[in-house]
Amino acid sequence: MRKIFQFITAIVVIAPVAIRATSEPSSQSEHISPFACNAFALSPEARKRHFDEVGPALLKLKKSTRELPDGYEFEFSADKATYQLLTEWIIDERLCCPFFEIDLRLSREGGPLWLRLTGRPGTKEFIKEDFPELVKQ
Repeated sequence: MRKIFQFITAIVVIAPVAIRATSEPSSQSEHISPFACNAFALSPEARKRHFDEVGPALLKLKKSTRELPDGYEFEFSADKATYQLLTEWIIDERLCCPFFEIDLRLSREGGPLWLRLTGRPGTKEFIKEDFPELVKQ
């Protein structure tokens, strides 16, 4: 009888917690953005700088392109000015294209700087369509 009482008590205490845990939406549920550039996520001044100045400057600085299964990787010189330009571009790009997974990597031993744009299925195709001049070798 004592074991039955302990069992029932455990159910009464644990069941409401378990039910709440499964019925409440998770704070880690993932929002999925559409594959579309929302240029209006940037102020008019930031938009002009991002698309008319920083983007074209980076295109001129790009050394090579690597095709990846889920996106692309772009090689740049690892100098301070290029790094600063890339970080400025990344901060604004993630606002207008939040579906990108963006990585910036400095190679060891003074090697190059790499910008990696990847994401969920369809990201690579989006990059190829919307940034043809970027993926060109």
